[in-house]
Amino acid sequence: MGTLFLWLVTLTAVTGIIMSLLLLIRNQPPYGRRVSIHNFLVLLLVYATVIIGFGCLYLSLHFKGIPVLVEGTGRLTGSLVHLIEDVMYFSAVTLLTVGYGDIIPQGLGRWIAMLQALIGYLLPAAFVVTTVIYNENKPNRL
Repeated sequence: MGTLFLWLVTLTAVTGIIMSLLLLIRNQPPYGRRVSIHNFLVLLLVYATVIIGFGCLYLSLHFKGIPVLVEGTGRLTGSLVHLIEDVMYFSAVTLLTVGYGDIIPQGLGRWIAMLQALIGYLLPAAFVVTTVIYNENKPNRL
């Protein structure tokens, strides 16, 4: 019964995401002030690149022996796949939110996490500002 419920919740969430994207695509503003799918994909790729880049930084520092992340009561441990999963998760959570507290940065990791969080807050603002400036400088076509 629990598995069926989880599948139903997952299906509902995926359907909601797809319907939201379709609604965004269908209800675009008039030409000239159009929401660009290209810009959305560029922003998505920028976020993915930043997440992967910082995740690689955390992972490389971990392999150098510099403790940057703590899970529970000790350093991150486990197989390589588990380490990659943990650092990518921490990187995404740090960039997109303020964190959950299940994986905690320490030492140099705190400074890196602060920089990543700052980038996470500035990316949307920079994207909006550059899009507005681009649209204002574009000649109007009738």
